[in-house]
Amino acid sequence: MALNEETYNEVKKIFTAYLENKSLRKTPERFAILEEIYTREGHFDVESLYISMKNKNYRVSRATVYNTLDLLVDCDLVSKHQFGKNMAQYEKCYGYRQHDHLICTDCHKVIEFCDPRIHNIQTMIGELLNFKVMHHSLNLYGVCADCQAKTQHEKDQKEKQLNADS
Repeated sequence: MALNEETYNEVKKIFTAYLENKSLRKTPERFAILEEIYTREGHFDVESLYISMKNKNYRVSRATVYNTLDLLVDCDLVSKHQFGKNMAQYEKCYGYRQHDHLICTDCHKVIEFCDPRIHNIQTMIGELLNFKVMHHSLNLYGVCADCQAKTQHEKDQKEKQLNADS
């Protein structure tokens, strides 16, 4: 995936202002991590981001990656998700549509979906209860089609084996 220069320039401005506001250093490593994230598609974990940065010969430590991610989450440029008991997953979120997740409890695949009815419910509930909703998170857990097919195949194989043995 190529970096969208226009989006990156916007997030860079936001991150710069955030760092200045918090009196934090504007290091090249922090901006390299931001750029790497905004070049990616989909969800990622800290380890895959760290390895990607190392493979591109950036001199960053895991601690720098963790700390920078925390800052990016804090200034709403990155979303952090905890899908079940798995490691935290992250994704860029500036300028991206609100979406929700289906998480397979077998293979841990994450499928994104967007349904405008969820936004309508959020708006209606907010108005009804006089509550300003900033953002929401909806995660639905179940078994994906691939895992269902695999389970059915295994069940069919066992049944064939039982019938062959009788």
